[in-house]
Amino acid sequence: MSDQIKFIVDNLNKEPFGKNYNLITFDSLEPMQLLQVLSDVLAEIDPKQVVDIREEMPEQTAKRMLSLLGILKYKPPGNATDMSNFRQGLVIGSKPVIYPVLHWLLQRTNELKKRAYLARFLIKLEVPSEFLQDETVADTNKQYEDLMEAFKTLHKECEQLKTSGFSTAEIRRDISAMEEEKDQLIKRVERLKKRVETVQNHQRMLKIARQLRVEKEREEFLAQQKQEQKNQLFHAVQRLQRIQNQLKSMRHAAADAKPESLMKRLEEEIKFNSYMVTEKFPKELENKKKELQFLQKVVSEPAMGHSDLLELESKINEINTQISQLIEKKMMRNEPIEGKLSLYRQQASIISRKKEAKAEELQEAKEKLANLEREVSVKTNQTREFDGTEVLKGDEFKRYVSKLRSKSTVFKKKHQIIAEFKAEFGLLQRTEELLKQRHENIQHQLQTIEEKKGISGYSYTQEELERVSALKSEVDEMKGRTLDDMSEMVKRLNSLVSEKKSALAPVIKELRQLRQKCQELTQECDEKKSQYDSCAAGLESNRSKLEQEVRGLREECLQDESRYHYTNCMIKNLEVQLCRAADEMKAYVSSDQQEKRKAIREQYTKNIAEQENLGKKLREKQKAVRESHGPNMKQVKMWRDFEQLMECKKQCFLKQQSQTSIGQVIQEGGEDRLIL
Repeated sequence: MSDQIKFIVDNLNKEPFGKNYNLITFDSLEPMQLLQVLSDVLAEIDPKQVVDIREEMPEQTAKRMLSLLGILKYKPPGNATDMSNFRQGLVIGSKPVIYPVLHWLLQRTNELKKRAYLARFLIKLEVPSEFLQDETVADTNKQYEDLMEAFKTLHKECEQLKTSGFSTAEIRRDISAMEEEKDQLIKRVERLKKRVETVQNHQRMLKIARQLRVEKEREEFLAQQKQEQKNQLFHAVQRLQRIQNQLKSMRHAAADAKPESLMKRLEEEIKFNSYMVTEKFPKELENKKKELQFLQKVVSEPAMGHSDLLELESKINEINTQISQLIEKKMMRNEPIEGKLSLYRQQASIISRKKEAKAEELQEAKEKLANLEREVSVKTNQTREFDGTEVLKGDEFKRYVSKLRSKSTVFKKKHQIIAEFKAEFGLLQRTEELLKQRHENIQHQLQTIEEKKGISGYSYTQEELERVSALKSEVDEMKGRTLDDMSEMVKRLNSLVSEKKSALAPVIKELRQLRQKCQELTQECDEKKSQYDSCAAGLESNRSKLEQEVRGLREECLQDESRYHYTNCMIKNLEVQLCRAADEMKAYVSSDQQEKRKAIREQYTKNIAEQENLGKKLREKQKAVRESHGPNMKQVKMWRDFEQLMECKKQCFLKQQSQTSIGQVIQEGGEDRLIL
């Protein structure tokens, strides 16, 4: 309790309370002052609780505090009887009741502020079902619930933003940067508009560009849809392949297996499934339910602090020690029948654990097999995507291996032939090099002979002339062919132009007629549009007038309904008062004395007589106090003087013992006299 009071005093001395208490002054507070301190703490959590309890009735104070503590989910210790004691203690300001409440509130002030803030918007107002029959009340209630749900979502988003780590400075910088980008884009758009306005048919070009953008967006959307459909098709193909593989494996197993083995396998599966359904799954479900109940219990309890955790740990340690002591006592007894039963129990528990372990291993093996089958199907799909072929199995794989062997023999033969060709190619390449060297030597000898004869370069010029003449003949042939092609192309283009003109002539005539019709229709459309706009404006004004009239009539209806309910309530109150008056008259007129005593008039007269007697007694007591006040005050003064005199004597006696005699005390006639 002392640690609790110290914690309360320390927190009350801090901001925002600033009470400046110590342990003694806080412990000496009267019940009204203690209730005011509790009201101030609740006002810090919920600003609506700022109240001076001297101006409030005790019942209202207790009701207000109990309602707020219920909203804050404070759970007083004990059962229902303790709850009644808690309410009574809260009314009278009992310290054993107020101190735990203050300790709990000051421990989690920030959390409770948030809870009180949310309670203002999330505590639902209960509307009676008979009022919900009205459509306006039902609509208003539904709107109220929708707003409550919207507030929940907005509050969650706000909390997520607070915890996400975004700072206001960064957000402001981002907003300023986006505003600058927006201004730049607006300026750029204005410049582009000015540049485009000079171009002919810019409106038509803008319209075409807008249509192009819409079509591109539609193209992207269709591409996305196509990709999604491809993914769905891929998943469907995978599923089909997986089912086909399962079907193949089942057919293969059915073909190779015998009826006895199939029955044996089915019996094993039935035993395993029955064990899982009857023993393992119910145990796991029960454990999960216990965990869920425990977690719900933990969630329903209020938030625990460090001191609460320490208390729980100490309790757990005590219970563990008690359990260990009980186990030791049981082991010390060591009864023979219990020992035999314990052996059987141990064996049964070991067997059950082994059974559970094997069942878990089997379940894990099944899951592993399913995962491996999924991986195999994925790999087969990947190989099919890469190569376009399926993965071979069984006899197909054997045939594929035999084909590979035959192809390998063919490959070896071909490889040997290629090696022979390569050797022959090497010989031919060497002979080519030798012939080139001989040709170069002959050319060199020819050049030396030409230089000796004085006609150097003759062979080279002759070769160049032959090459140029060959090129010239080729170019002349190409020119002739191109001229023929161009003349044919011109003829073809002229014929096409004439055909197109003849084909477009009736279309142009129809287009002129359609243009005239279009102009007439546009004029008619403009006239109809103006008529529609005028009619719509008139109908809109009539609709607004009718809405105002309906709104006024609804308000009058609501006022009449409220007046009707008020008059009904007043009539009921008057009927109750009339009934009470009639009962009072019956009791007053009746000759039975017991009924007369039950009458309110008799009770009030009795109370008045009792209060008058009490007033007389109090006045007599006041008169006696006034008469004895003077002598009593004199007696008090004489006792104070006597106390001072005795204190002076004590001081003188002490001084006489500690110092040399300063004066002399003489006793005469029963009096003590000090002579200095």
